[in-house]
Amino acid sequence: MKISVLTIGASMLLAASAAAQSPKTTYKFDFGPGKTAAGYQQVLPTATYSDATGYGFDFGTTVTGTDRGGKDALKSDFVTSRQPFYFSVKLPEGNYNVTVTLGDTKGPSSTFLKAESRRLLLETTATKPGQFTTQTFTLNVKSRRISDTETVSLKPRELHKLDWDDRLTLEFDGANPCLAALEITPAPTATTIFLAGNSTVVNQDDEPWAAWGQMLPRFLKPGVAVANHAESGLTLGSFLSSKRLTKVLSVMKPGDYLFIEFGHNDQKDKGENDGAWKSYSERLHLFVQEVRKKGGIPVIVTSTSRRTFGADGKIENSLGDFPAAARKVAEEEKVPLIDLNAMSAKFYEALGVEESKKALVHYPANTYPNQPEPLADNTHFNPYGAYELAKCVVEGIKTNKLGLVKFLKNDTLTFDPAKPDALASWIWIDSPRSAVTKPDGN
Repeated sequence: MKISVLTIGASMLLAASAAAQSPKTTYKFDFGPGKTAAGYQQVLPTATYSDATGYGFDFGTTVTGTDRGGKDALKSDFVTSRQPFYFSVKLPEGNYNVTVTLGDTKGPSSTFLKAESRRLLLETTATKPGQFTTQTFTLNVKSRRISDTETVSLKPRELHKLDWDDRLTLEFDGANPCLAALEITPAPTATTIFLAGNSTVVNQDDEPWAAWGQMLPRFLKPGVAVANHAESGLTLGSFLSSKRLTKVLSVMKPGDYLFIEFGHNDQKDKGENDGAWKSYSERLHLFVQEVRKKGGIPVIVTSTSRRTFGADGKIENSLGDFPAAARKVAEEEKVPLIDLNAMSAKFYEALGVEESKKALVHYPANTYPNQPEPLADNTHFNPYGAYELAKCVVEGIKTNKLGLVKFLKNDTLTFDPAKPDALASWIWIDSPRSAVTKPDGN
């Protein structure tokens, strides 16, 4: 059979065109002005993010480079900054294994690492001169696209969230973060924990607001990613109508999880068919059944308590029948239940009436830029409160003996919300972005 040169040429052009259109998903970066390690892309301090290059230092943050010299090209140089800095890589939707190498051959380093929208990955990690640490995380990059004709309906405040842009962004904080190398590879077989919920679950972009969903990655080993689809102000109904459940189901694999926590905003729905025992319960059943059709594992999480103390120093239930309804649906559907409502009440009571304010957004005026008035919110957590609630969720994973237990980090100790971590011994390094506007919902 004869094949013409024109046919071969056309095939080559089509292949080249397809390759050009396929987004790059694997990267190996060597940071600093020194020698470049074999197989790595050098990243100088001047590498500002652009769509053309697909990577670089982002959002106006800058770094300096240091070359210590030596035989090890990968570890002999690094970039650092006295201010938090962002590094972004353009990536299509999916899960990725992200490996960072931190350290300095001749000096100490100290790094606090978050992913976009302040997902906590690594608490303060120090290295001595000549010491390096290599840390790997499995991270999710999401897209609002569902199909050629469907997209997730985002709120205006979400349009500029790092969670929904077209790239993965890492935020490097700490006294002296020394970034030597970064590798990114696709992780298509990783387990995904999808999160459906409201402002107590969502990845909050701005200080001092926080939620347990963005703290959960800190407790997980590589091999499992958290895909947080929660958003402030949502109910089970609005999660459905904005096509967020459709989105989750479109990318869910058998063996993935969906953690479902609603109630704060659902109790404000006052229609004839609304209420804990009607639309709320019916929709919870629907979520569970749809996830099971995909081979996923649904987990019901009761709503976090509000900080509503009674005269006896105990938390009074402000969520009506919604926690009880969630428990009943979990029992009827025979799905795992994480009773965050009960655990968060124990947490507040253990801290006490005044100290519990330090787990929520209670701050004097002028604590943050453009904040002339005090902040006093008894629903939304600050980073400390969100971190403690994430520990409660981890305890729920253990109690229910979920398959996720094998992915919990070795330093994940047993946590009792009646004996919370001392705030004085807990360290959080603020991100550059802050906001005084209260998230939607209450």
